[in-house]
Parts: sequence; C-alpha cells; structure tokens
Amino acid sequence: MIQDIETIDEFLAHRTDDVEEAVRTAAATEIMPRFRQLAAHEIDEKSGPHDLVTDADRKAEEFLTEALVKLLPGSVVVGEEAVHANPATYEAIKGEAPVWIVDPVDGTRQFVHGDPGFCTLVALAHRGVLLASWTYAPARDQLAVAVRGRGALLDGEPLRAGSPAPGRDLEVATSHPDYTTDDQKRALLGLWTDGVSPRACGSAGLEYLAIARGELDATAFSWEAAWDHAAGLLLVEEAGGAHLTLAGEPFRITGGNALPFTAARDAVTARRVLGLLSGGA
Repeated sequence: MIQDIETIDEFLAHRTDDVEEAVRTAAATEIMPRFRQLAAHEIDEKSGPHDLVTDADRKAEEFLTEALVKLLPGSVVVGEEAVHANPATYEAIKGEAPVWIVDPVDGTRQFVHGDPGFCTLVALAHRGVLLASWTYAPARDQLAVAVRGRGALLDGEPLRAGSPAPGRDLEVATSHPDYTTDDQKRALLGLWTDGVSPRACGSAGLEYLAIARGELDATAFSWEAAWDHAAGLLLVEEAGGAHLTLAGEPFRITGGNALPFTAARDAVTARRVLGLLSGGA
C-alpha cells in the first residue's frame, strides 16, 4: 500500500509503473477519442490564435490530477490548464510538498490540426529538483521514462543522446518568434550562422525526446513554463545531455532563468549553442 511507503525514493522504486498506467489511461480515455474528432465548440483560444486549449487538455489534466495525488498522498499538481485558470497555483513548484508538473497535451496546435506530433508530459519534483518524468506520445504509442540517477528509457530501451557528428551542421529547434521578446530575438539570431541549421520547434516535449534519442542536437527556448520543460530536461539529462541558460547555469524549474536557454545532446554542444546565443544577445 502507498501508506507504507515513507519516502519519495521508495515511491519511485515501487510505483513508476502506476504513474505510467495513469498517463496511458488519461490518453486513452480523454485524448485519443478526441484526436481528429474535435468539434469547434471543443476548442478555445487562451492568449491568442497560436495558444489553444481543447476539451482533451482539460479532461486529461483533471484525470491526471486526481490519479497522481491518489498515488502519492501529500503531493500537489501544477497543471497548465489549472494555472491558466488560477496563476497563483504555479507557486506550488517552490513549495515543500512533492509536486507533479503536468502538460496534458503538449503540442495542442498539432493536436487540433490532426498532426500526431503531440504528447502528454508528467514530471515529479521536490524542492525544485526533478526526480522523474514521463513523456508519452499516444498517437505514436511511444513512452519515455526518466528517473534521476537511474537513466532514461524509451519503450523499455535505454536512451543515449550521444554527441553530434564532427563537421555536420548542428540541428537546433528554436522558439517561434511570436513567443520571444526583442532581446530574445536578437539572441536567437546568433544561431543563423555557418555550421548551424535552426528550425522552428514543434511540441517541446517531443523535441526533448529527439535530443535524448540523438536525432536533434539542441534546442533554444525563450520561455520558462515548467510544464513544457520539466519532463524533457530530466529526460535529456539522464540520456547524457545538458542544459544551460544565458547566464551559464542549468535551467531551474522554479524560475528566474536568464533566457533564452539551451538543452543539448552533450555539454560541449550546450556550451557551443550558449556561445552563439550570447553573441547574438
């Protein structure tokens, strides 16, 4: 019984499969039945036409909120849609309770357009430290799991990010210009140089997975929302990668980061991308 488990370490040793089941069930019951089946009244705008929310986002987050707190009594949930409704709930990331960080549908725009490039992101953190993460792409039936100090797996197989091949252009996924300040735009322009092949990012969670798989060399992102980054940053770390902010420090899920920041296949690549961002700033 969960009541007999006294520490988060013991929880992670015994209950990660239960978290996986909750994530899969949320997708099977609330997300996939609506994929390519959404009616107009099931889609709303939040901050603008590129920032969408659907009934799938809301229902999946509600399901996960109930299921995850039940699995780990005393924990709290910081979910994208709950924070949109009440921004003060984001402060729980800085609190003393274990916190589940949830993005029910990362890549809602892709989901709305019938593109399979979306995923469900769940991370468990405590006192600002990421402990475990789950990245599930239900339309592709791919699940990546990372536990701090225990590595990263994709569908049960170890993930290793490796290093970019010498002499090949770095492939870097970057923030969409709509989500950047003027200073951040100038920093990101540093990537438009010989030896780098930048492109606009899709689902942040799937970009992090691509780094962990060695299919993408780095990201350069300009926003802090923990639900977009928490699961993927731990996945990249446990696959051997690294992340750095414009201040040369690892990204903090509690906020206050110097932006943009990068996540990359290895530390050398992270420092190279950071140098380019710093040169553009």
